[in-house]
Amino acid sequence: MSSLDIPGSSSTMEHSNNGTDLTAGFISSAVAVILFGSNFVPVKKFDTGNSNSHTHTHTSEDFYYDFYLAGNITVVPIVKTIGLGLGLLIWGSFNSLTGWASSSFGWFGMDPEDISRPLLNYIGAGLSVISAVIFLFVKSEVPSSTSSLDATPLLTVRAINSTQTNGLDYLWTKNLSQLQNRIIGCVLAVVSGILYGCSFVPIIYVKDHGKRNDSIYAGSSQYDLDYVFAHFSGIFITSTLYFLAYCMIMKNNPKVYPQAILPGFFSGVLWAIASCFWFIANHSLSAVISFPIITAGPGLIAAMWGIFVFKEIKGIQNYLLLTLAFCIILAGALATAFSKV
Repeated sequence: MSSLDIPGSSSTMEHSNNGTDLTAGFISSAVAVILFGSNFVPVKKFDTGNSNSHTHTHTSEDFYYDFYLAGNITVVPIVKTIGLGLGLLIWGSFNSLTGWASSSFGWFGMDPEDISRPLLNYIGAGLSVISAVIFLFVKSEVPSSTSSLDATPLLTVRAINSTQTNGLDYLWTKNLSQLQNRIIGCVLAVVSGILYGCSFVPIIYVKDHGKRNDSIYAGSSQYDLDYVFAHFSGIFITSTLYFLAYCMIMKNNPKVYPQAILPGFFSGVLWAIASCFWFIANHSLSAVISFPIITAGPGLIAAMWGIFVFKEIKGIQNYLLLTLAFCIILAGALATAFSKV
């Protein structure tokens, strides 16, 4: 009888552990997708002002240290130059591709991930980007009156693009040609997406180099959740510094909305829990698997909120687009999942 047939043998135990890791990883990915797609629900009815006060109100919603925050402060000029619709598509695609590619090919000093079926993994990453393109064509019905706080939809490109940005006014964009605005906006969106996609690079780098005896990180923990405190502390410190800089630019007259603080806190809690599950998914599946799934799925969850709760998305065309997006996301998730098996 071979060792494969002996209960309790190392091969049997390793297979069992791999199965447990895969199960935990995919469950964690599903929970992260649901929470990331729902974390804006608590603040849906509240005006959060301009991009800078929004960033501070949702301190816990930023992904990692300076990477996400540096990307986040480009939102206002992106909206002013190319609109959030095109901007969201560009930075979302580069976010997904950067996170996936950096782990897949071993960029930034990380070790390349070993994937059983690379072709399926490439297909899954590509489908996650395609699903983002489809969401660009989903339109939300926005009430003509903007006086009500309930008039802010959860998932809509059109409404966000038409929202007035208070506080910092990027008048310089008006002095540029349409081509110049488009070039600047696209470049900022690409840079922003790359920064978002690098959110887990420091953790993975430390883990990979922790396996090497000649590295200063030798002996570092290989369990991703051990890095959560540093993750959130970096977010808190960096966002506070950005907010202080914003207050100085605004000459001690920042646009902060008190009614949004408590909902913003609960929104941040949802984000923090989702991030913890993303850490678990990274540990169990690796970032090359979790990134395409977790960056593509939340848009669909937010759309479901818009359809069934807030009644923002209506019409057979929108429903067909969302059905198509769901099928593509599911196909991408399955392709990514089977690439690991």
